[in-house]
Amino acid sequence: MHVPDGFIDLPVSAASGAVAAGAVAASLRGARRELDERTAPLAGLVAAFIFAVQMLNFPVAAGTSGHLLGGALAAILVGPYTGILCVSVVLLMQGILFADGGLTALGVNITDMAVVTTVVSYALFRALVKLLPRTRRSVTVSSFVAALVSVPAAALGFTFFYWIGGTTDIPIGKVLTGMVGVHVLIGIGEAAITALTVGAVIAVRPDLVYGARGLSAPLKLRVDGELVDAAPASGPVPAAARSTRKVWATGLVTALVLAGFVSFYASANPDGLEKVAADQGIDRKTEPHHTADSPLADYGVRDVDDARISGGLAGVIGVGATVAVGTGVFWVVRRRRTAADTATATAGGNV
Repeated sequence: MHVPDGFIDLPVSAASGAVAAGAVAASLRGARRELDERTAPLAGLVAAFIFAVQMLNFPVAAGTSGHLLGGALAAILVGPYTGILCVSVVLLMQGILFADGGLTALGVNITDMAVVTTVVSYALFRALVKLLPRTRRSVTVSSFVAALVSVPAAALGFTFFYWIGGTTDIPIGKVLTGMVGVHVLIGIGEAAITALTVGAVIAVRPDLVYGARGLSAPLKLRVDGELVDAAPASGPVPAAARSTRKVWATGLVTALVLAGFVSFYASANPDGLEKVAADQGIDRKTEPHHTADSPLADYGVRDVDDARISGGLAGVIGVGATVAVGTGVFWVVRRRRTAADTATATAGGNV
């Protein structure tokens, strides 16, 4: 789904850049309400995990592959505003370091892959959670459906951009049919990855899942052969339960293994957009990437001849860069919230 330079004309690319900038600015403000002592340390990790899993293209029909977009996963784990920022950080790293997704098309990619997927998936997720029983299983099922729908929604988003600013004269009906058809299949993979990840985190630390807040199941006790809800625990939560270090370390190691080793076995088939673009002629005016001479272009390290080592090193570097940039961004946002809360408390105390 990464749109390269040349697919969309400059006026529409510029307009989408303004939309993306506005969405990121609004998300920076909104993320202050979402990031707390639990989610702030994990937001950068979520971005790095999405980067790693996006390297794992999986095969779909007719010689086409797909990969995670990540909007639904990020929104459910750390909140919709923070989720938009997570995916935006990933797209920025991919465009600058790895020549993946055009720089003039960065606004298109952020609007489509970060904003559309996150807004659509989280709105659907919240609606389903309200309709279904308030259980952890309902969160997992809702995350599956939300992620599934988010991918064809992004395909529709690209089709809209192409309709108003495509640089080649291709009937929009063909673009719509091709994009939505293949991305419905890719959405199944997205849904499976999202549900498995959300389910795994809920199983060990449900308090760290933004979308599951308020849904924690009470402890059950067996009394006279029947299960009853135990009385809620009183007093402060133990420090071990509050700590996110173990989850953070486990997530980082997982991302490094996926990007540094498992990515070598990813499908080499073109992804959904590349396949449709080649089949329909959308790519006739593709322009060279502005960072095509980057030492990490195409997810390999220049001058490293062994493909396995080259790709693995590039993946590890990408995970490290993404977690560093993402953590820095969310640390600043969290500090601004803390400063604002302190100022409010001080003002209230002086009244």
